[in-house]
Amino acid sequence: QLVESGGGLVQPGGSLRLSCAASGFTFSYYAMAWYRQAPGKQRELVASITRGGNTNYADSVKGRFTISRDNAKNTVYLQMNSLAPEDTAVYYCKATNYYSGDQYWGQGTQVTVSS
Repeated sequence: QLVESGGGLVQPGGSLRLSCAASGFTFSYYAMAWYRQAPGKQRELVASITRGGNTNYADSVKGRFTISRDNAKNTVYLQMNSLAPEDTAVYYCKATNYYSGDQYWGQGTQVTVSS
């Protein structure tokens, strides 16, 4: 199970930190990622982090967003800075085990950037 939190309404230029708490599986075995889906658009990958901590970002968020993980807390984070209206979306957490093929999605958390 994955449970996201930390979404909300923020003004342009502001910051938010999303959290995704995992349970029911061995978190450290899984690569983690954040996706987002804006109204009328397809879900897109925002950032990912491997089991070993290597990260990857969509071009649209590079330099503004930071993904990190705490295996002791079974949690992955997404620090979002310099938020813009185009960042408005539902943000989803995903866990993937590339060896077994198992994957899990969270229920999503709404991020709205508006003045």
